[in-house]
Amino acid sequence: MLAAAGLLLAVAAAWLLNRMSPSGAIASNGKPAKEVAKAADVKDAAKASAKGAGPVPVEVIELKPSKVEEDLSAVGTLRSNESVLLRPEVSGRVETIGFRDGAPVKKGQLLIGLDAALNEAEVAQARAELDLAASNLKRTEDLARKAFVSSSAQEQAASNVEVLVARLKLAQARAAKMRIVAPFDGVAGIRTVSIGDYVKDGADLVNIEDIRTLKADFRLPERYFTQLQVGQQVEVVADALVGATYTGTVDAINPRIDANGRSLEVRARLTNTDGRLRPGMFARVRVILGHRAAALLVPEEAIVPLGSDFYVFTVNEGTARRSKVKLGVRRDAQVELLDGVKAGDQVIVAGMRVQRDGQPVRVVTAPGAGRPPSAAEAKPTEAAKVP
Repeated sequence: MLAAAGLLLAVAAAWLLNRMSPSGAIASNGKPAKEVAKAADVKDAAKASAKGAGPVPVEVIELKPSKVEEDLSAVGTLRSNESVLLRPEVSGRVETIGFRDGAPVKKGQLLIGLDAALNEAEVAQARAELDLAASNLKRTEDLARKAFVSSSAQEQAASNVEVLVARLKLAQARAAKMRIVAPFDGVAGIRTVSIGDYVKDGADLVNIEDIRTLKADFRLPERYFTQLQVGQQVEVVADALVGATYTGTVDAINPRIDANGRSLEVRARLTNTDGRLRPGMFARVRVILGHRAAALLVPEEAIVPLGSDFYVFTVNEGTARRSKVKLGVRRDAQVELLDGVKAGDQVIVAGMRVQRDGQPVRVVTAPGAGRPPSAAEAKPTEAAKVP
């Protein structure tokens, strides 16, 4: 019994020493006393700040007018200025090929020639018959002047000449069908036939693409119909060409709205300056509607959402003032303020969270603070309204 009593006294003494020591003190909730004291200090500081015991340090920017572009973004597809898939109108055997795959071609250049031996013979026959009929008409006219033949014989000879002229033109037209030429300047595709192949009428031979100028077809929601106009500037970016931007103009607007998607079909035209763009590419299109030179921009972190409204805090004589604002376009983490503030106001963008209107604040200087990015520093990429 004495030994057990001594053991209990030893355990009790150790527990008391551990609780009284600065490094290992334990609170009643099982946590170290240092952590409890630190949490209590933070809580007391927060309460003091909320009661207005001291100004809250904040970072601000001064609102200055900036140039901003109003634009619309869409995705579309690039198409050739002119594109055609050549097919023969008559059947025949390929005799000549006058181009190389993927090479430039000129308008009127012979691309594929079919065997035209029979057609050339028909042309020669028709020409010979026409020459004979013309000679016969000349003799008939001479005899008619001498009254040796009737006027009806002269008229019959003249009609025969006209028939043979038409027959010669028909033979020449048939012979021309055996020659397939380029309808415009462009670049040839990859042919699907070789010399000696027999092709039927309507068979695919080769495609020709005019890629010096390209078309960008895209769609926009119908609500933008009144804002779009022919001639507006567009910027086109292709995912396949990183860092390259091409400019063009709106060329046509379809007057009919697609009833299925309620979308508006738009076509822009751009010059393929370096020849790197290709028909069929996926393109991102930005239509520039206009410019505003007095837009007020703030970083997104300055916006305070509350329900369906948006607010910012401004600094006025050392206190924070909450202002309801109307948001405009968004670009590169910058938001336009349309209402509720004016140029020269100091908007809080960083620091301890301001909790109430009229709370004392203290402005501190931060690197890079003091102004929103200019239009040259922050290029707009999106014109969607902030939800």
